[in-house]
Amino acid sequence: MVKEAADESEICCPSRLVLDRIGDKWSVLIVLNLGDGPKRFSELRGVLHHVTPKVLTYTLRGMERDGLLTRTVFAEVPPRVEYELTPLGHSLRPVMEPITTWAEEHVDEVLSLRKAHDTRSADEFAG
Repeated sequence: MVKEAADESEICCPSRLVLDRIGDKWSVLIVLNLGDGPKRFSELRGVLHHVTPKVLTYTLRGMERDGLLTRTVFAEVPPRVEYELTPLGHSLRPVMEPITTWAEEHVDEVLSLRKAHDTRSADEFAG
């Protein structure tokens, strides 16, 4: 969860403030999913399978506050709300897409190495 800049040292490190936002668990996936156009809350929940409504709401509000997306409420019954990337949000896509591709290409290797590490660590602890 992104926190406010507490002191001048954090304000002097803009990369940290921005990376706190885009480096959280859900923001990258939200940016990538909104890249194809606006989506409703329920549509985002559908593709982000394990996010709770509370966490998704919190993340979307933070991204809106940071200018990465807009929230549009339509005067309909029932109310309809859509989320859409701003130009600033779209500017993140070319940065995030290669990272996502790398993750997808290397997930099996990472999981295998993680398992081997955990086995070694467990053996060292037991031994």
